[in-house]
Amino acid sequence: MSLIYFLLFSAIALFASIRFNFGSIDFRLADQGIFNFPYIWHFNAYFVAFLKLFLAIVIVSMVSSEYTHRTLKQNLIDGLSKKEFILSKFYGVIAFALVSTLLLFIVSLTLGLIFSDYDEIGIIFSDLEYILAYFLKLVGFFSMCLFFGILLKRSAFALGFLFLIWVFEGIVQLVVKFQAESLDFILNFLPLQAMSNLIVEPLTRLGIVKSTAVQLNSEFTKSYDVEWSAVLIVLGWSFIFIYSSWKLLQKRDL
Repeated sequence: MSLIYFLLFSAIALFASIRFNFGSIDFRLADQGIFNFPYIWHFNAYFVAFLKLFLAIVIVSMVSSEYTHRTLKQNLIDGLSKKEFILSKFYGVIAFALVSTLLLFIVSLTLGLIFSDYDEIGIIFSDLEYILAYFLKLVGFFSMCLFFGILLKRSAFALGFLFLIWVFEGIVQLVVKFQAESLDFILNFLPLQAMSNLIVEPLTRLGIVKSTAVQLNSEFTKSYDVEWSAVLIVLGWSFIFIYSSWKLLQKRDL
């Protein structure tokens, strides 16, 4: 799964650089400005984050295999404390997030240097907060996967529960939107929504989209910044998931 993830990650760069010819239409995605600095940091961080499910499967499997093969019990018998076990898994979460973030940075920088219309140092290294937001998003999501893996002990159940959480949040959003719009602020505290809020969609930030909106007299204003409130909420959820994993393991009879 890790290999598939990193292959798909790299395939994004390959796909974007391919030129498509359909009769008189000559099209290449890279020519549409998506790889211009500093926009590329936002664009890549948003879309590459959808691939995190592949690493989520790895995280969940990493935990559930400890129960399936009884290595957790053996490690505890051999002297590993439950706190050390949780920390070892959390270090794995951090490692996956760091490697993925480093790859995002390298791929984005390379694509930007090749395709971007701007090469000033100040422009190239602006908006790097999206890289940090991507890292926090992965840490938060993987911490959730770690917790569900320990809670449910089986990969399929843990991943199924993640899907149910996604469905539940969707239902809550619909209810709030149509029945209690004044309470929409509570949506920002839902775990998956909080992670989503870290990096808002970048497509409407493209110049061609803004130009089209102006021509249609539907110009809009929107903040694309990484909000500190979202950062704090995701950090809070990450702590809750890791701490809950430790407390659950402490109380559980292995």
